[in-house]
Amino acid sequence: MEFLQPPGWARARGYSNGVAASGRTVCVSGMIGWDGQGVFHTDDFAGQVRQALQNVVDVLAEAGARPEHIVRMTWYVLDKHEYLGAHKEVGAAYREVIGRHFPAMTAVQVAGLIEDRARVEIEVTAIVPA
Repeated sequence: MEFLQPPGWARARGYSNGVAASGRTVCVSGMIGWDGQGVFHTDDFAGQVRQALQNVVDVLAEAGARPEHIVRMTWYVLDKHEYLGAHKEVGAAYREVIGRHFPAMTAVQVAGLIEDRARVEIEVTAIVPA
């Protein structure tokens, strides 16, 4: 895996500008803050992020992939102010579940998610080295 940092660009904080990798591609659907049985345990934004990330890791494991194989994440949030306001807690949850691996990421504020109680949805692409 190669993290792409164009010369002269300021270093991205908490993500990478780009990632180049080769191997087996694993795509994970958008994961939200409920458990494997579809039960929400919190309405707290950071708590839902932690659960969504754990769900991502659990699905990756089914393909023999680990968090360090993630090359791209897309986060869909209902409220960018809620996301930014929970930055510290979200960062702690991220490091706890994913570690210090920072793939290419995009965060988008959306008008709604399919599950009414969901505050965030995270989809992932991973590349497992051959």
